[in-house]
Amino acid sequence: MTALDFSLLVVAGFFTGLIGFVTGMASIVSYPALLAAGLPPVAANVTNTVAMVAVGVGATANSGRELIGRGPTLVRWAVLAAVGGLLGALALLVAPAGAFEVVVPFLVAMASIALLVQPLVRRHIGELSAPWIVPVGILLTSVYGGYFGAGAGVIYLSMMLLCTSESLWSASILKSFLLGIANLVAAVGFAAFGPVHWGAALALGAGALAGGWCGPPVVKVIPPSVLRVAVGICGLGLAVYLAVPA
Repeated sequence: MTALDFSLLVVAGFFTGLIGFVTGMASIVSYPALLAAGLPPVAANVTNTVAMVAVGVGATANSGRELIGRGPTLVRWAVLAAVGGLLGALALLVAPAGAFEVVVPFLVAMASIALLVQPLVRRHIGELSAPWIVPVGILLTSVYGGYFGAGAGVIYLSMMLLCTSESLWSASILKSFLLGIANLVAAVGFAAFGPVHWGAALALGAGALAGGWCGPPVVKVIPPSVLRVAVGICGLGLAVYLAVPA
């Protein structure tokens, strides 16, 4: 890796961290950046997961007060995120190539549509308050986050806004925290058994740490309705992008 590649990955990492916190679509920046730096797809995927831990660290460090006082519920959710991240990492390492590619665009599209119609659902139905929905959703989304993760943040946001009373601000913090745990557990597995490019992970992670730190203040000044619609529309675009190779 050249010094120019390293520098460009730091810059890409910053925007990855910022975009990842604001929209939940970090990998749409970081993964192509790693491919452009010359990494093959599997190495880019596992290196990206390792680097994305920094987004959760940066965002949580600058907004951790929001998590204080959540008690046993947050602990249970964190455990589910960790288990999901581990299962996702195992799936990437042992499952046939392309195992998730067919279903992922539909998951991201459905989550994006749910974000766009969330006020309508809240107005006519209220919260989808079945007690099992959020824990199961955290587990399954974390599996996907550990496996690849593009759009996992959109799915998290959609679930939290539809199934809980969380605001968009607090849902964004929870999304970054839980996905950070899933990525951390997956990253440990990839560090031991996957083809991680550590120079690229360091460059991308350094930028992502700064970008994740800058994310919470940015979200605070964006009107929630504007942010929700923007994330939903971008999520639909991501779903189309992910569907094209399949």
